[in-house]
Amino acid sequence: MARRHGNYSRGKGCAVEAALEVIGAKWKGGIIYHLLCGELRFSELRRRMPTVTQRILAKALRELEADGVISRTVYPTVPPQVGYRLTAEGERLRVAVQELHAWGTRRKPPVELVPADAVPSDVAAE
Repeated sequence: MARRHGNYSRGKGCAVEAALEVIGAKWKGGIIYHLLCGELRFSELRRRMPTVTQRILAKALRELEADGVISRTVYPTVPPQVGYRLTAEGERLRVAVQELHAWGTRRKPPVELVPADAVPSDVAAE
């Protein structure tokens, strides 16, 4: 594991802190969630997470690989293709990530879709 802090022996929450150090960055949970369905290539992850930059996605993938959560496979094609999948350690996060997804779904505000014909006439005239 690529430890960023040297000691987790302080306090009762240290196990949570150690876990969040590995998966707590903004995009890592989403990466793990998308890899629950199986191996994905870098470009497939980019399509599923359109608001993350290529640089940040690559950095998060490198960190997750260094921490043993995902594995990286380079396929000998031209151009080279790289696939990412959860390791056995990453699979142990399945239930936790699914629970986070359910919790986030309950907390996410509903999206209100406004039909095109519902635009007020004074706005449409401008």
